[in-house]
Amino acid sequence: MPDAFTTKVLHLTTGTVEAVTDLTHACETFLRETAAGRDGLLNVFVPHATAGIAVIETGAGSDDDLLAALRTLLPADNRWLHRHGTPGHGRDHVLPALVPPHATLPVIGGRLELGTWQSVCLVESRVSNIDNSGAC
Repeated sequence: MPDAFTTKVLHLTTGTVEAVTDLTHACETFLRETAAGRDGLLNVFVPHATAGIAVIETGAGSDDDLLAALRTLLPADNRWLHRHGTPGHGRDHVLPALVPPHATLPVIGGRLELGTWQSVCLVESRVSNIDNSGAC
């Protein structure tokens, strides 16, 4: 089967505040360019120790709710053993255990099979890291 695997690397600047960055459009563009109407799976991965990939609703407050929940679960204080970088940075290295650094998504007819309100998002809690790369 020719072209069974194709990779695209996205270079993202996530800014200086924790954020949920919607990758859905980039994933859809990638599939239009490569899937040719086929069924399969799309794997999205962020090769970084302080970021994750979430499938979540965006724009109606759920993205902000996710960040608020992560701040509650993972406070940015000095309780963490991993202490280099900004205060509370150890929490950022725990984030991928709760929001994994990957998602595998169904592709039907060359299109993402997402629910009406679902988006594919990069979740970044480390405010001192403004350059992440991700691969689809």
